[in-house]
Amino acid sequence: MEQSRTREESARRIGPYRLITRLDPPGPAVPFRRFIARTSDGERTVLLNAPLSGADPARFVAEADAGRRLLGPWIAPVTDLSSPGETPWYATPYLPLLPLPVALAVHGGPLPEATVRAVGAALAEALAAAHAQGLTHAGVSPAAVLLTADGPRLTCFGAVRAAAADGEPRTGLPGLDPGALAPEQAFGGRPRPPGDVYSLGSVLAYAATGHTVPERDELPPALRPVVSSGLARDPADRPTAADVMAALAPPTPHRTVLNSAGALLAPGWLPGRVVAALARQSSELLAAELPTDTSSRT
Repeated sequence: MEQSRTREESARRIGPYRLITRLDPPGPAVPFRRFIARTSDGERTVLLNAPLSGADPARFVAEADAGRRLLGPWIAPVTDLSSPGETPWYATPYLPLLPLPVALAVHGGPLPEATVRAVGAALAEALAAAHAQGLTHAGVSPAAVLLTADGPRLTCFGAVRAAAADGEPRTGLPGLDPGALAPEQAFGGRPRPPGDVYSLGSVLAYAATGHTVPERDELPPALRPVVSSGLARDPADRPTAADVMAALAPPTPHRTVLNSAGALLAPGWLPGRVVAALARQSSELLAAELPTDTSSRT
């Protein structure tokens, strides 16, 4: 009995964190296992990421460590990382959030065009900053986009590299959304910035239509040019992330292209049902922190 309790307690923990609940519903296109978790003393709550079975654990840790260099308001920053020899994981600070696919389910279908535009501009801004540093995210997909009350966050750094080494086919691998995987990366090509832009185009298509490979006529007319160009098969035909940012948040007399995408994230940018779901998640987490609640769902 004591050994059974020990195993059960171990299954509820990763590193120093006690798992509270999974973030994602079951599905093949979630790059990592993700949990809302907290330290034993209850002082810190985090979003904890761990590799899928079959992923390269060493590459997962290397990509998470490189993710520490990705900073900005639309990045979920890596603030804690497993030690050498430990089961691999990394953590980012928790705030109420929904993966993009969950947000569409809560909303009951594709998101409003204004929401899609705001999400896309913020993600493009984050990717443009990364590319300017010589970094490639290599993990952009609908599941990698987390919606919060004050804007989206990008996570799942390097999921493409963690899934398979360069030179190896990546089609059909668990955790990689085939519609979000740039053609050159699907065949084992090294992830580069144009691949991030392709994945961003698929994210915008998903947010606007409910799937990553829509027919052109399914897209809202105002979004067709930027989404279609991002999904170009030839990397040379794709815009840069900065170009996508400019297309989604064009300059006005009161805003230049250098301004943050935050200008599009005014109150009301998220649909009401999504806002309600974020509030519900926050209240459920508070309830889970009650001393009498010792349950855990993994």
